Amino acid sequence: MIEFQNVTLSYGNNGVLTRVSFKAQFHERIAILGGSGEGKTTILRLMLGLVRPDEGKILIGGRDITELSESELKDIRMKFSIVFQEGALFDSMNVKENVAFCFREYANYSEDQIEERVRELLRTLGIENAVYLMPEELSGGMQRRVAIARSLAGCKPNMMLYDEPTSGLDPLTAENICKLIKELSKGGPPDRMGFIIVTHKVTDAAKVAERFLYIRNGSIIFDGNITELKKTNDAELRNFINELYVAEQCS
Repeated sequence: MIEFQNVTLSYGNNGVLTRVSFKAQFHERIAILGGSGEGKTTILRLMLGLVRPDEGKILIGGRDITELSESELKDIRMKFSIVFQEGALFDSMNVKENVAFCFREYANYSEDQIEERVRELLRTLGIENAVYLMPEELSGGMQRRVAIARSLAGCKPNMMLYDEPTSGLDPLTAENICKLIKELSKGGPPDRMGFIIVTHKVTDAAKVAERFLYIRNGSIIFDGNITELKKTNDAELRNFINELYVAEQCS
């Protein structure tokens, strides 16, 4: 389980999160919604111990990570795999080497085994034909797929973390990424691998998630399912999710 207990964080005089509390199971499919600068990505960074809160506790599997050392955080981080907004691929490495990097870093495989596992992952994600291409030769959608492949290499995470995975993509490519996110989380709880997706694209979130958190002014003001989200009486939140109502009218 993941648990935030009254987590507060500021960068200098800039308050980011204020007494944020929520619980989540590793098998859940969660979308964190909110405008730019509301602290959505910061929640993922706190979860991984990449930043530490000013106040409050963060429990991962019952263990408070806020005071752990870097070496102690390693086991915690292995429970997650994160896909950053821009993919964060190594520009100087081709697709194969980008994915192989994590196998070499975290697994004790021979080169032949690494080759086999890389191709297996790329085949699963439908991009094996891109194995020798450089990041600059890839479309935005293919870059995201390679980033997902690399995040899955070297460990079997309990939960995937996606930071704006469809940002900057055309609608068709974004749709394909959403399908991939759901495919990787196939099955039923509690055995499936869940995810947390951070996004401001409400319609994409609605395609993949079952639970929605909405952040405004550094606090969680909504936590519920899609039916509850659409029925919210909060005027600002209704305006934020307006595209859901438009999509319903057009369907």
